[in-house]
Amino acid sequence: MTAPHRRTDLRSLPLPDLRVSPFTGCTREYWEAHADRLLDGLLPHATPGLAQYRLPGRTGVAGAWSDGLEGYARSFLLASFRIAGAQGRDAPERTVISDLIARYANGLAAGTDPRHPEHWPRITDRSQPMVEAASVAVALHETRPWLWDHLAETVKQRVAAWLGGFVGARANDSNWRLFQVITEEFLASIGAPYRQSEIDAGLARLDDWYRGDGWYTDGDGRKFDYYNALALHLYPVLWERIAGDRADAALVASHRSRLRAFLETHQHFFGSDGAPVHQGRSLTYRYATAAPLWAGELTGASPLPPGRTRRLASGALKHFVDRGVPGDDGVLSLGWYRPFLPVTQAYSGPASPYWASKAFLGLLLPPEHPAWTAPEEPSPADVADQYLALPAPGWLIHSTTNDGIVRLVNHGSDRLPPSPAPSHDSPHYSRFAYSSATAPETPPEGEPGAPDNHIALIEPAGPATVRGRIHPVHARGHHAASWHAPSTEEGEGASVIATASVVQGPWEVRVHRVQGPAGASVREGGWAVACDEAPPVEVTGPGLALARRADGLTTALVGLLGWDENGYMPAGEVDQGRDRNAVGVFSATPLLRLSRHPGGSHLLATLVVLTADPELRDAVSELSRLAYARPTPDGAIEIGFPDGAGVHIGSDLFTVPPASSDGAAHHAPSGCTSRRT
Repeated sequence: MTAPHRRTDLRSLPLPDLRVSPFTGCTREYWEAHADRLLDGLLPHATPGLAQYRLPGRTGVAGAWSDGLEGYARSFLLASFRIAGAQGRDAPERTVISDLIARYANGLAAGTDPRHPEHWPRITDRSQPMVEAASVAVALHETRPWLWDHLAETVKQRVAAWLGGFVGARANDSNWRLFQVITEEFLASIGAPYRQSEIDAGLARLDDWYRGDGWYTDGDGRKFDYYNALALHLYPVLWERIAGDRADAALVASHRSRLRAFLETHQHFFGSDGAPVHQGRSLTYRYATAAPLWAGELTGASPLPPGRTRRLASGALKHFVDRGVPGDDGVLSLGWYRPFLPVTQAYSGPASPYWASKAFLGLLLPPEHPAWTAPEEPSPADVADQYLALPAPGWLIHSTTNDGIVRLVNHGSDRLPPSPAPSHDSPHYSRFAYSSATAPETPPEGEPGAPDNHIALIEPAGPATVRGRIHPVHARGHHAASWHAPSTEEGEGASVIATASVVQGPWEVRVHRVQGPAGASVREGGWAVACDEAPPVEVTGPGLALARRADGLTTALVGLLGWDENGYMPAGEVDQGRDRNAVGVFSATPLLRLSRHPGGSHLLATLVVLTADPELRDAVSELSRLAYARPTPDGAIEIGFPDGAGVHIGSDLFTVPPASSDGAAHHAPSGCTSRRT
């Protein structure tokens, strides 16, 4: 039997309810309608037996066969939350739930039948089906009373046999270890063969990666990104739901405690318009960043008021819906807003974006749960300017209420395995800063790296260096610091750049101590702003570069110290780009250049700003002239911000410290003190 092809009309989405959801207007009914829209949009791409979804677009490295399974598994996850949230019952005069049950039961029977033309690839060592098996296992558990319990015994045996490929198999030593935990725990729950030792080992490996304050690295090294939200906190909650009474109580308590700590900071990663900070890999999963918010409510581990949970989660969903996601065909594309492959990885296939399904975890909460019924409460970005230092990943968060933008200053995450593995650059990890309003420049493969939020040495006739391995020094209060050895394709040379960042409102001052060869030039870039309508306008002047979007989003870079040459300050520049930014077709980045490094150690200080504040953006050029950076006799730096705030930073924040074998500093810098002038 083939499930009917039904499309959700956008006009049928529920009207906003500003009484209970004054920030987003979104209700549980809105979430259900959007889930139905996503599931309906996939039907035209289903194979006849409903075991695969062959979506248009670039094939992932695992191949089209695996991509088809990915379409089934990830959408089954979404369907399972929809089915379980409705308790397996259809609404009056609608057969949505029963249609979904039939649709995914039919696909399950075909996909696990080795003789069927649509059968799924086997689970083998480090193979993509491992990822999808975990989604299938979760979906089967959550729909157990309405789907699994009604399958024919032969189908159950085939499902157990296919999932059983995980037993004894080797997974990638990353969040993949949790896919094995989930799958084998489901096998245990149905009385199929499994290995408790593999479940225990996967959960123990998670402990190895914990760095404190709710933060994990995704495998060895400094691999901090949204996989904390999408996997490393989420799958322990899903494992707990499958294991039930079999789960070790102390382990469950530990996972919940860590999730609680993570949510204390995760809530700061959403702008007031709902946009997540654009950092890391797999960004095409978009509003999946909301998943741990719901996980906290499911487990009772959330430190947030339930109304804030919904405000953050609904804000993320609505942010993308309001910007045309999914497209008119109802299909999630490989991209951010529009299709844009540079935000993907080689493993991303056409159905990969359907890990966005994780955002719908909240449908497992009953309709009467406070997370659905309590009035929305403001997010941190709504109520006051925020400053949050995160020592574990080496990040500094600062947000401003007048424009709702969240900015992440990066002095710790590079997604590299530990030394002596080679260093390399990734625009989604190696930039000095990321935000909820911008995306890093990602030029096509083969083109030179982009200059945004980056400082580079450029020797005559040579390429610009990149920031590969980041050695964190400190993150506390309003400031953070790190150092790196600039590298090219030939590897790291003798040069070193140590950088300290200090933030105040929308402003950041970066102090760099650049140890480099005489004659090399130095180039620094600010934020890249992008839009679809027209190239941002640019303004340049002595020591100043500025770019502004038509809606007022403004980025500027101002030289404060060390950029002058022979007594005068060279004019800044604006680098204009096209089709290299996830936010829009046209992009622009302000730049400063020092034409000749004097050799040895040279000190530079730069004022960096990203703002959409109507009271500030038109006065950025004038206000920036109020900022300063002055060396003091003791080797420290005195910094003044345009709003009158002053900071004294010790030289240890921008001096290369002795480093341990893992790149961590041996000492704890004394930091800085603040004053008002």
